[in-house]
Amino acid sequence: MDIVTQDKIRNIAVIAHVDHGKTTLIDAFLKQTHVFRENQIEMAKSQILDSFELEREKGITIKAKNTSVRYNGYKINIIDTPGHADFGGEVERILNMVNGCLLIVDAQEGPMVQTKFVLRKAFEMNLKIIVVINKIDKKLANPKKTLDKINDLFLSIAKDEDQLNFPILYAIGREGKVFKDLPPNVSETKGDITILLDEIINSIPVPDGDPDKPFQMQVSSLDYDEHFGRFIVGTVKQGTINIGDSVQLVSPDSNSKKSGTVKCLRVREGLNMVNVECVQAGEIAAVSGIDSADISWTLCDPSNLSPISDIQITPPSMKITLEENTSPLVGQDGKCVTMKQIERRLLEEKEVNIALKIEKNDKGGFDIAGRGELQLGILIETLRREGYEFQIRKPEVVYKIEKNTRMEPLEELVITVGDNYIGTITTQLSSRNAKLENLETENGIAKFTYKILTRDILGLRSKLMRDTKGSAVMQSSFLKYVPYSGKKVKKRNGVLISATSGTALGYSLNSIQERGDLFTGPKTLVYEGMIIGIHKYEQDLEVDVTRERHKSAHRIRHDEITQSILRPLIPITIDFAFSFLENEEMLEVTPHFLRLRKVYLSHTQRKWARRKVLSDYARRQLGL
Repeated sequence: MDIVTQDKIRNIAVIAHVDHGKTTLIDAFLKQTHVFRENQIEMAKSQILDSFELEREKGITIKAKNTSVRYNGYKINIIDTPGHADFGGEVERILNMVNGCLLIVDAQEGPMVQTKFVLRKAFEMNLKIIVVINKIDKKLANPKKTLDKINDLFLSIAKDEDQLNFPILYAIGREGKVFKDLPPNVSETKGDITILLDEIINSIPVPDGDPDKPFQMQVSSLDYDEHFGRFIVGTVKQGTINIGDSVQLVSPDSNSKKSGTVKCLRVREGLNMVNVECVQAGEIAAVSGIDSADISWTLCDPSNLSPISDIQITPPSMKITLEENTSPLVGQDGKCVTMKQIERRLLEEKEVNIALKIEKNDKGGFDIAGRGELQLGILIETLRREGYEFQIRKPEVVYKIEKNTRMEPLEELVITVGDNYIGTITTQLSSRNAKLENLETENGIAKFTYKILTRDILGLRSKLMRDTKGSAVMQSSFLKYVPYSGKKVKKRNGVLISATSGTALGYSLNSIQERGDLFTGPKTLVYEGMIIGIHKYEQDLEVDVTRERHKSAHRIRHDEITQSILRPLIPITIDFAFSFLENEEMLEVTPHFLRLRKVYLSHTQRKWARRKVLSDYARRQLGL
């Protein structure tokens, strides 16, 4: 493949809210620039870059990925970024590698909370923006009103007047059509992606950097190859790097350094990485020869050890504690159950995921902090699919101290739902001490904007999904830290706790279900201290789910048969568990099972723990 000169390179990130058509538009880039042959299987695929199993299941981009296309002698490096606010750290890391962004906005929904978050970051880095109003063929699409909202958004967050001048294009991403002007008859107008490609070449700046200066590249991501080991990836900011060159990796504060020799150089061509002999300023390169996983460090020529400023990541707002599984059923499902195995895997995750803060605590477990429930839930789901067993404590908000004042995170929350659920949303959010900032209704759709504390968001997603029959779309974005208010949302009811170990039986569950709603069905293995349902009252209740029907010579009565129909179970998901857990409870996670349990399994242990808590509280009240 021919080496492209710096003036023929364009580096762009594609940013958008969830489900606004970002990944679909990238599919059109790849197909129409003939990255694949006509007979290749990729020509019939969608979400080509979303190769991660969970991404395809959830229909979202989780990890940023890069590809490239060739067009009219130019090389366009394209980076697909996550659209969900929980993965904002991925976006912030990737924006350091590009000179411009494609901002994709749904013609019906308009700019959303994540759009505002990413656009502000792009403006802070002086990136050139091209706006693409997508899905103009939707029944309720309103491109003109969407453009007005985009203009208002730019006016509210632009840093200077030049940022208010941006190209505007219109698209039907799933058909691979882009238009300079809004066509009068959308469905019958022919088109392709070339107008957007031309706009990228004309509007996105040539990458900065003097190729004659000493080499410099900031590490933005990592890759791995079984032959060459770890690759560090980033955009060459200046100079040229060749195979065999001696290089040094310098920390942002210049206090730490690592030396190495370049063994292999690769650049992206289509979906593949290809080996090259040298890479010049402006190109995105992968370099092997330094065994390091230090994101945001700078790879330098030894003659000029000047680091680039550190990548600034939005601070985490929520954390969980992950521990070794102590359940009586430990080891029956997973293949990786020891803390040593779990620790090795978490340290690997820490190396490549700078948006997560992973630290070992003094109790032998790990504290993992992230941007929200979805980001933490994705990590848990990934680990269980890899065969790990572990247990999770109740999620907590990340607080911080400023001038002797306890501060907590405040978020902007946007909920989009049918207007027949306005009362449901209002009731649920008012009970969580949320402040309504704005409410818009149009074409039967209501859009709420709230300010709400992060701790009050916990469990809201799963609650709204149930109350709105899965129709609500909820997105949040970190705003700022505010003084801790102390207000708390009302606790849930008590739980039904298994008092015995064994196999749950339909006979016993039939009577227990009158006491509340069940998580556990017949023929399920249970153990003492396992939570098998929600009690109808505030206090916990211990029940025997393994009790059999007393054997006798009498036939079972007809009314016993007709009354022994179990009601539908409440499914346990990671999202549900995050909202359900209290301080004395945990979630047991295995590859095929999610079980809720008490921290102390036996009745005696729980009674002792309650006495100790009361005793400690009394001592604090007396000042002892």
